[in-house]
Amino acid sequence: MNSNQYSQVEISEQEAFTALYNKKIENLDGIFLENVDVINEYNHARSTNADRIPALEQLQELAISIDEFDANNQKNWFMPGEYKNMDIEAFIVEHCPEQNYQRVVEELTLFRQHNMIDLLRYLKYLVDILRANNVLWGVGRGSSVASYCLYILGVHKVDSIKYELDIREFLK
Repeated sequence: MNSNQYSQVEISEQEAFTALYNKKIENLDGIFLENVDVINEYNHARSTNADRIPALEQLQELAISIDEFDANNQKNWFMPGEYKNMDIEAFIVEHCPEQNYQRVVEELTLFRQHNMIDLLRYLKYLVDILRANNVLWGVGRGSSVASYCLYILGVHKVDSIKYELDIREFLK
């Protein structure tokens, strides 16, 4: 089972039928096969079994770029309206120590230029959910620790200003 560049799950006919037979897949939404004959044969068998069997779809090449695909999906973050409409930039600035204000303004400008403000909203929501459910997560990982804004949101616990980490490491 593989995912393509659009995160569509591609599986072989054998994997599909084995998973269906063993009841490891109950909903085939978002799972695609390339072989049209197999899809047609399967869907015909499905139609004669009173829809007790889920339908299969053929893998379609999307006619948009990865950037367009990402932009379209970023408009549909699964989070409550209070987070979708949150002024996340104001929240971050309010929680920033005065001496680090310039760094936060610089980072927020970069986040805006990279169309990542919705990502900041989602990360705020994610961190709040993790805290509310007493879920532990790592101290920090990879280039994300170069962002002081992510530090303020609680995504990681590495003070990028203290360790003189350049925000451009995160936004490469």
